[in-house]
Amino acid sequence: MIVETASYGAIHQSVAIGIAMLVLAFYVTISGVHGTAWTAVLKDITILAVVIVIGIALPMHVGGFHAMFTKINAEKPGFLTLGAKGMGVPWFISTVALTGLGFYMWPHAFGAVYTAKHERVFRKNAIFLPLYQLILLFVFFAGFAAILITPGLKNSNLALLEAVQKVFPGWVAGVIGGAGVLTAIVPGSLMLMCAGTLIAENIYRPIAGNNASPKQVQTVARVMVWVVAAVTFLFSIHSNAAIVTLLLMGYNFVSQFFPTVLLAIFARRVVSKAGAFAGILVGVAMVVYFTMSNDSLLWGVNTGFWALLINFIVVLLVSSVTRKATYSGTLSAESVRRKGL
Repeated sequence: MIVETASYGAIHQSVAIGIAMLVLAFYVTISGVHGTAWTAVLKDITILAVVIVIGIALPMHVGGFHAMFTKINAEKPGFLTLGAKGMGVPWFISTVALTGLGFYMWPHAFGAVYTAKHERVFRKNAIFLPLYQLILLFVFFAGFAAILITPGLKNSNLALLEAVQKVFPGWVAGVIGGAGVLTAIVPGSLMLMCAGTLIAENIYRPIAGNNASPKQVQTVARVMVWVVAAVTFLFSIHSNAAIVTLLLMGYNFVSQFFPTVLLAIFARRVVSKAGAFAGILVGVAMVVYFTMSNDSLLWGVNTGFWALLINFIVVLLVSSVTRKATYSGTLSAESVRRKGL
């Protein structure tokens, strides 16, 4: 979208997506996690500067913060409040809880922790990450201003870029687009890298057995990066979903790991393998059903949150049954040994 908008429509979105996936796949294959880490440093510096500038400049363009919210409230009554139905207070609370619980369930987010040189890195992250999130306020301000700057915009994904092009000269839009590209490359490269590694380590290595050398596993991981990139490209060119919708759907899926991870860390004797598998399977199946039926709400609550709760119950119930069966089998085997049979 950045390439298409920055080129003023000269480069079609499908072509831009193809170029992006090729660049990303080459980038991951060549640079690995260290390249992503250094890109993240450059990205953070650039995006912080860009977000603060546009988060102040765009509202000022429409008359300032007070005037901006006053105009939005007048032109779109009720837009600035959570409704009594639909995406209201229950949806907001359940969605925030879901994204909070699912944040470190993303494989690429979890895998990145292994790149830390010392445990002090995690302590620093815990201190500064909440402060970093305050920058999102400026993103919200820019988004609100875009409502007034780009009236009648059909594709909400393009709101920021369209607003920037209308307010700033071309070179500023180019800088902001560049910052957006960096922002896409960092998580995108981690996701591709993690997907390739997971397939190589958890599917190829067990199948190959002792014949799989580290070099072969690495080669398979790099090949799978290209396979995943190709599949992603096919899905992307046939999708027109809003970025926020895709992100929330992703959280609905990935948060289904949370019950098992939580119990495995703090109450390992409570959860069994069968219980963990059953819970994840039921949770993901429910998310798939709600997604396919285009039903994102149930009694005003995010359906992913209901799937998470049922997942938790299934994990506990199935683990309870399978633990008793395993325990009984262990006792029977022990009694046989004691009798010398």
